Amino acid sequence: MTTDPRGAQQQDYEAAGYGHHLAPGRRPALLLIDPARAYTDPACSLYAGVEEPVAAMRVLLDAARAAGVPVVVTRVDIRPDGSDAGVFFRKVPALTAFTTGSPFAAYVEGLHPLPGEHEVVKQFPSAFFGTGLADHLHGLGVDTLFIAGLSTSGCVRASTLDAMQHGFVPIVVADAVGDRDAEIHRANLFDIAHKMGEVWSLEASLQRLAAGATAVPAGS
Repeated sequence: MTTDPRGAQQQDYEAAGYGHHLAPGRRPALLLIDPARAYTDPACSLYAGVEEPVAAMRVLLDAARAAGVPVVVTRVDIRPDGSDAGVFFRKVPALTAFTTGSPFAAYVEGLHPLPGEHEVVKQFPSAFFGTGLADHLHGLGVDTLFIAGLSTSGCVRASTLDAMQHGFVPIVVADAVGDRDAEIHRANLFDIAHKMGEVWSLEASLQRLAAGATAVPAGS
């Protein structure tokens, strides 16, 4: 008889006291992290085969706009010499794809911020690090963040951790985040769900945005 290692892992984490569910608040926003061409253009070394999550991002973004939810979109813009990205640039030479003027740093079609939406330009993984994003969201009265974007193990994870540390309930939309490796993607979603925030399906997130209620949708 075989055992389910993921089931055993889940039980172990729950027994240790991880994974308590967080109830979303009344004032959500959407944080769309780095929907850049670098991850969707095979000509770039960072290409990650994330076409399905990108399609889900478009659906989620449309739903947030239709619901009147504040939208924040981030992009990476690094000086050509990498001097504003410090050790991060030295550690990951592939970040040259995000230097000023690189075509790979441009937004994927349909995922750019519209006039009146908040754009965050960053040089490091977290959307909060050195950007003033927390103050912007607190000023809007936001208490919950739906999080989508790229990549799961990098900027999505870092931003989710910082969202929690700044007092926002983070809800990572599993179908609308992606990574270059499926196992790393799954492992990071597992860790996020047990230590940082909630991980919901796209369907559950759309239900919540459409309803504008405080109850957690079925299937989250």
